[in-house]
Amino acid sequence: MRIPLFRLGSGLMFLLYLVASFSVLAQQGTTGDVRVTEFYQISYSYTLDLTKTTNDKVPVELVFKNLSSLKVGENELMTTGKDSISFFMPKIVPGTYHIYDFGRFLSDFKVTDINGKEIKFSHPSDNEWRFPTNGVYKISYLVDDTFDSELDNKVFEPGGTSIEEDVFVLNTHGLFGYLEDYKRQPFEINVIKPKNFYGSTPLVAAKSDEKKDTYLVSDYHLLADSPMLYCVPDTVTLKVGGADILVSVFHKRGKVKASEISKEVQKSLEAQKNYLGGTLPIKKYAFLIYIFDGFSNSGSYGALEHSYSSLYFLPNMGASRLANTVVEIAAHEFFHILTPLSIHSEQIHYFDFINPKMSKHLWLYEGVTEYFANHVLLQQELISLDEFLDKMRDKVVEANNYSDVPFTKMSLGCLDEYADEYGNVYEKGALIGWMLDVRLRELSDGKYGLMNLMQDLSKKYGKDKPFEDDKLFDVIAEITYPEIRTFFADYVESNKELPYTKYLKTMGINTTGEGTEEVFNFGNIGLAVDPQTKEVSVFNLDGANEFGKMFREGDVLLEINGEKVDATNFLDLITEASYKTNEEMEILVNREIKKRRKTKMKKKLLKSKPVFVEQEQDFGFEEIEDKTQKQKKLLKAWQKWEIE
Repeated sequence: MRIPLFRLGSGLMFLLYLVASFSVLAQQGTTGDVRVTEFYQISYSYTLDLTKTTNDKVPVELVFKNLSSLKVGENELMTTGKDSISFFMPKIVPGTYHIYDFGRFLSDFKVTDINGKEIKFSHPSDNEWRFPTNGVYKISYLVDDTFDSELDNKVFEPGGTSIEEDVFVLNTHGLFGYLEDYKRQPFEINVIKPKNFYGSTPLVAAKSDEKKDTYLVSDYHLLADSPMLYCVPDTVTLKVGGADILVSVFHKRGKVKASEISKEVQKSLEAQKNYLGGTLPIKKYAFLIYIFDGFSNSGSYGALEHSYSSLYFLPNMGASRLANTVVEIAAHEFFHILTPLSIHSEQIHYFDFINPKMSKHLWLYEGVTEYFANHVLLQQELISLDEFLDKMRDKVVEANNYSDVPFTKMSLGCLDEYADEYGNVYEKGALIGWMLDVRLRELSDGKYGLMNLMQDLSKKYGKDKPFEDDKLFDVIAEITYPEIRTFFADYVESNKELPYTKYLKTMGINTTGEGTEEVFNFGNIGLAVDPQTKEVSVFNLDGANEFGKMFREGDVLLEINGEKVDATNFLDLITEASYKTNEEMEILVNREIKKRRKTKMKKKLLKSKPVFVEQEQDFGFEEIEDKTQKQKKLLKAWQKWEIE
């Protein structure tokens, strides 16, 4: 997945956060709610012993019956007559759109018979172990922590594992594998846990006591879609829209509490519940939130979305700002309960963890989801129309930084040829969703919009029935209007520019392209980031304005207005400061001082009022004051999703 970067006036890019979406879908009706009677003959019986970790490695055991006679129901496992079989760990997990090769974190791999005698195996690739089927009873191995791994190709933490004495972040796709061609068989997962530890997960334990939790899982797709957070519990359970919402937080220093974050999460979910018609289409959802101090191994932070949960990896930025950040990310992530959970293609439904095939519909999975995450704020009156239009304007600007490759083509090639284009799913993808919503409102005289379409598609397909990738546009046209097929042909399958002016005018919104706006400028100086310490320092003062002239080359930024600063929060701090136009900014730096042929670093407090510069407005949206009755009607129908 492309990591979004933000550019300052100085030309330096800073990484803020990465949001990914995990879209493997559960095949059961609920998350882990599987009848025990279906598991009389377990295919895979895993044991994960959290009490026996050493050097950030946890032991895993997988027990079989004899593979040549193992049965599930009336079907023998080895129906092909093969004398050998492969065990796989995922090469890739959907939503991250990045190859991680989780098998490389396994070591001390052994295959044994029922008497403990080792059976020879081959290891053709990082993610595959091949061995004879006859006599195999158990596989065992160690799994290494990814959070502090020194291996190249760092794993984005919400998709990785943390194995520490006081916390275990367990992304199941990094711990458990499956047998060749048998991802749809049932699993038993036994987790032996330290004293007083609790497992937060979207799964429902079939058995649980002080020492062990047992989960019964229908297949590997559901297992890989169900992360776990084991630690001394700090949890809150909410009831929203008929669903049980678990908020579980871990912070090593214990200063960030679930009770503080859950209050803001509940506000967001209440808004989304109203947006979805008063109920949530799930029974249980888990927010698993890991708060870290210092810096991340991957250089990123954010969340990974699952069908019935989301796993957050966020820096400690204070309870209030942290809660707002969770809500901001969750506004997008939670809407994945619509798509791809309830609406998805065969490529997702039958996801291949080793050789994945991409769907052409990222405009739907990520774009429509991002649009809904913004529109819910408008519809629930959490932001004004002007604020919504500003958000969309920013997306137009960001989308222009990408190429004009057709969106379906980009989606199919997002793992390789168009990997650098993936970030556009959150920009142009959302704009496609917006224009589709407006067009549907126009054609239906305000009575039918994008959410109506999502509801109709959910009824037609649902989580257990995938659509055919090449037929979706035709199906949507049949459900709605023939003109919508032309919309997809022009703006999703082709690279025509989205018709903002034409479409938005129907509901009384104009596009603009003239004038200027004042933008805060951090001195027009060159800044650099130390990749190890994440310190931000000044390296170039050429062209510095009045604000920038107070710095010296080599200054290391320590604090902005009393807040400690590094690469992870720099943009947030200067954005907040930019609104205080009449107040001095205070910036504490570490400055190199030379005295008597010796050099040392000394702290120095710098003060200056923010400097604003005029910037051309390349593009924007504004509401028309004197709207016609038809425009007023369509605007209200789109904005409030209702019509008188």
